[in-house]
Amino acid sequence: MTWKIRPRSECGALAAIKAGHGPHVVLLHGVGLRAEAWGAQIDALSQSNRVTAFDLPGHGDSAPLPGTPELMDFVDVIADTLDAPAIVIGHSFGAMIALDLAIRFPKRVAGVAALNAIYGRSAQAQAAVRARADSLDGVSTADPTATLDRWFGAEASPQRIACENWLMSADPAGYRAAYRVFAQQNGPAASDLTAITCPALFLTGADEPNSTPQMSHDMADLVPNGRAEIIDRAAHMMPMTHGNRVNAVLADFIGDCA
Repeated sequence: MTWKIRPRSECGALAAIKAGHGPHVVLLHGVGLRAEAWGAQIDALSQSNRVTAFDLPGHGDSAPLPGTPELMDFVDVIADTLDAPAIVIGHSFGAMIALDLAIRFPKRVAGVAALNAIYGRSAQAQAAVRARADSLDGVSTADPTATLDRWFGAEASPQRIACENWLMSADPAGYRAAYRVFAQQNGPAASDLTAITCPALFLTGADEPNSTPQMSHDMADLVPNGRAEIIDRAAHMMPMTHGNRVNAVLADFIGDCA
């Protein structure tokens, strides 16, 4: 498929792609991306669900948050859009937001799926991600090559080209604000995970070096109604690179929640 820019609707303070009817499914993308990163999921899940794929604050067509935002600020702006319980699916930084939403606003979340979510980074991994955050000045566009190589390897692909375009066109201040939060967090507290009462899915790729399969299993083991699934031969950008397999797992999960 191609990841062309799609029309937006206003949704509270944010811009979002909306499609379909049925149980409400919310999609939250990662740092530097935009709602189109969920293109394969929007097309598949909207066949039987009402899908809202947000541009996170400072991304796509959504205005940045004021000041120096923290994780709770990103979570609050999503929570403000929910007038009934939704199934919230997040990828990477979006997974961080989705899990905190389920923890802090349990009545607004019917189910939560965390794709490529971090939990308990090693000291080496923490140092690396914080160094990347510190290198961002919020004014100039960061060279995305290293990021793209981590996500896709060096070989060109439609997915890599789409992400390169989004990263190159991202607002530097919005990117820095989100990446700073992502770098400072180390995943939910164990006590918060044990308090999640809704169904929870932790999904990552077998070849994911940062949001590892072990992290997903560790989180799933703590959530009373949690489960972990691993996509073989997939890495960080599996919603784009392994869309059909991700969609099948998500459709099954949504069926359990709805």
